[in-house]
Formats: sequence, structure tokens, C-alpha cells
Amino acid sequence: MIASQKPPARISVCGAVVPAAERKLFFMFVENLTKKYDGKAVVNEVSFTIPKGKVLSLIGPNGAGKSTVMGMISRLIAQDDGAVDFEGRDLRRWKSRELARRLAILTQTNNSQMKLTVEELVAFGRFPYSGNHLTQEDREKIDQAIRYMELDEFRDQFIDELSGGQRQRAYIAMVIAQDTEYVLLDEPTNNLDIYHATNMMKIVRRLCDELGKTMILVLHEINYAAFYSDYICAFVDGRVAKFGTVEEVMTRENLAEIYRVDFEIMEIKGKPLSIYY
Repeated sequence: MIASQKPPARISVCGAVVPAAERKLFFMFVENLTKKYDGKAVVNEVSFTIPKGKVLSLIGPNGAGKSTVMGMISRLIAQDDGAVDFEGRDLRRWKSRELARRLAILTQTNNSQMKLTVEELVAFGRFPYSGNHLTQEDREKIDQAIRYMELDEFRDQFIDELSGGQRQRAYIAMVIAQDTEYVLLDEPTNNLDIYHATNMMKIVRRLCDELGKTMILVLHEINYAAFYSDYICAFVDGRVAKFGTVEEVMTRENLAEIYRVDFEIMEIKGKPLSIYY
């Protein structure tokens, strides 16, 4: 009788050695990710891991590489070098429809040129499953997403007739209907006023806490990142400057180094919020 082999105590992911018991806590491992334009690296050997079931915010100055990294880890932008391990497989080896059932992304530019109602837009979230032939399950997912985002009264209204906040909620509903475990949002508060931006961040937190989604955001508003995230990854000049829990990253010294201005940190409701000048 051949003795059964014990599972390895440590495994290699993207060239990094990770305790096997901890592998299931993360869904993505990024190693030495690099992107160049005209010979200049805009993202330079970036490495980090993304934990499951948490909210991770990518922050940093303009041009730091945040959105480019987001594009590469969602496969919207081709990487020039490095590796992205997504659920134990090279991201580039996933079939598009299969990937779309696991990971959803909402980019900064969401202006549809088509004349669509809210319901029709949300239905696009079911395309990876049924294409243009919606099933009863698809319709249930669409209805659930519309109700979750409190858009029932707008479901037959055209997208271009909505306010900015309502339109953003409609696109989030489309992502919810896609029903993926992992959701990537590139600047979800962009062009929203304080009221709608704050509500958007509350929705992000609810998607994580109530629906079990893993949320990855690109944010410019560092206080939103501090108040609503579990982890923060800060970029400077195309590299990871700091990665850790909110409390680890949101210090006067770290923020001054990242943004090159002076900061004061205040604790409000247990969160380290910043004042800069």
C-alpha cells in the first residue's frame, strides 16, 4: 500500500512562498507587475496580495499607477511583465466568460451611448451567463439587484434621464446582477457630490458585509479609504509605497511621504481620518 502524501506546508504562488494554510485567505497574488508606455514604466515591479472578503482601496497621487494596476488585475490592460495569480491560475489563462463569472469591474468611464432603461442596463450583468437569452434565474438576479440599490421606481426610466448619483447606482446594480465574488471599482465616487459619494461608499461596505463580496477600489479621497476600507495599498511613482491595514497606512509619516504635504490624523468613530494642509 502506498502511503498517502501530506499536502505541502508551503506552496509557491507567483514565485513567492506562501504557507499553504494561508493560501485560501487570498484570491489574488500580484508579483512584479510592470507596464510601460513609450519605454517608460508607469507601473514598475508591483507586488501585493489581495485578501478575500475585505475592502481594499488603492490610493496615491495622480499618475501613481493605481488605475493602470486595476486595469491589469482585471485583464483590461495587458501586462508587460510580472504575474497575476487569480484563484490558483495565471490570470491570462482564464477564458473571458469564465472570468466574468468570477470578477466584475466598473471603470471610470461608464457613459453608455445606447438608449437604455435602468432594467436593460442591469440586465447586461447577466450576459456572461445567458448572453441575450435571459432565464428566469437571470430575471430574479436583475430584480434583486434593482431592489438592493433602491432603483425600483426608476427601472423603466432611461439612464440619460437620471441624476449622477442615480446613474452610478444603476451601474453598481449591473455589477451586483453579474453576481461575482470579486468586484473592482475604479474611482466609484468620481464626479459625485458629498452626499452621493458617501452613500456610494456605504454601498461598497454593505456589498462586502452583507453579500460577502471582495471589493477593490481606486480612490482619491483618502478619508473614504480610511473610513470604509479594511486594507489600503498606496502607490507612488508606479510602485507600492505602503500596504497594510487602515491603521498601519494612515499615519502622519506615511501620508506625508506619499503625498508630500503635511498631515494631522484625528480618530473619529475609531477610524484614523486625515487633515492635510
